[in-house]
Amino acid sequence: MNFSLTSEQKSVRKVVRAFVDREIMPYIKEWDENGHFEINILKRLAELELMGVCIPERYGGVGMDYNTLAIVCEELERGDTAFRTAVSVHTGLNSLTLLQWGTEEQKQKYLVSQAKGQKIGAFGLTEPNAGSDVAAMQTTAKREGDHYILNGSKTWISLCDVADHFLIFAKTNLEAKHHGISCFIVERKFEGVKTKAIKGKLGIRAGNTGEVFLDEVRVPAANLIGEEGDGFKIAMSALDNGRFTVAAGACGLIQASLEASVKYCNERKTFGKEIGKHQLVQQMIAKMAANLEISRLLVYKAGSLKNEGKRNTRETSLAKWIACDAAFEAANDAVQVHGAYGYSNEFPVERYLRNAKAPVIYEGTREIHTIMQAEYALGYREDKPLRNMLPAWPFEESSVEV
Repeated sequence: MNFSLTSEQKSVRKVVRAFVDREIMPYIKEWDENGHFEINILKRLAELELMGVCIPERYGGVGMDYNTLAIVCEELERGDTAFRTAVSVHTGLNSLTLLQWGTEEQKQKYLVSQAKGQKIGAFGLTEPNAGSDVAAMQTTAKREGDHYILNGSKTWISLCDVADHFLIFAKTNLEAKHHGISCFIVERKFEGVKTKAIKGKLGIRAGNTGEVFLDEVRVPAANLIGEEGDGFKIAMSALDNGRFTVAAGACGLIQASLEASVKYCNERKTFGKEIGKHQLVQQMIAKMAANLEISRLLVYKAGSLKNEGKRNTRETSLAKWIACDAAFEAANDAVQVHGAYGYSNEFPVERYLRNAKAPVIYEGTREIHTIMQAEYALGYREDKPLRNMLPAWPFEESSVEV
């Protein structure tokens, strides 16, 4: 496999990196301190046509490949995890799910405006008592004529206060466990939808994260994604896309940790020489550099499978697990390299460390991915073909027809 970047991908990396340096880096310390989510960043990303970078042109996107999405996420997280998270949720979890599972009418009504960045999409799976145990969800959807009535709540929902459209998972059959879950497009303007931000987070303080409350929300039956009972399959396929972007973002955090550490190593002196000359400091730098390359290769491998229209659950899980652990380790070592100064927000590495913890937990905890990889190795788990797959790249008219 050839993982060399194309000229187009190099151009995208250059554009996003310049954007981050100009639009995020000068202000992120203040936004992080104040818990402020800067919505204008998403508007600017839309102007750069990056909110639908891997969505086919016929649905309002740019039509680039999935590894280009990875590059966008990596560069955004180099600036701050909050803005990579926004793209992960809007594009990875929501828009790509609509592309994969939505009807033509749903795509025209919701996907086109999202791919253009005119509307923002979010994803509602996690509940107060249902995280890794998806089947434990308590949100319900009851059919009444040409509508479903949704009741329940979701938590740890990124973009909760700014999203226009939510993909909400709810039980349509309380007795069927995983097979009783269905997926719905819920608009913020629907009566009975309320949101509330979560404050006091350890990290990703510049991001908008919170709860979604559903009180007798009437959702048109036409907003059901797939069929009743397809929700678990839809959620798991969505996580293949979300985890891919999280893994790509983790590469950006490793890159940021490495850049900050190298800069400090060449400026700070102890015992009469730059600290980069000390072998144990070099050990930490070498580990960051090695893990960056390893993580990128895992991400690009998963992205290549996506480009071919192949199932990639195992590869994406591995990339997410390894890259997120490596990012946390890199941020932790970056603080160590900076010594006491690393414990202060005078330098960005303390923010990197705080931000690095959440991705180790969300979209499948480290423990869930460990179990998945063991089950694949032991032969207890295998990837069966899905009824719906993401279209292979390059996109052609026939590959995205319903």
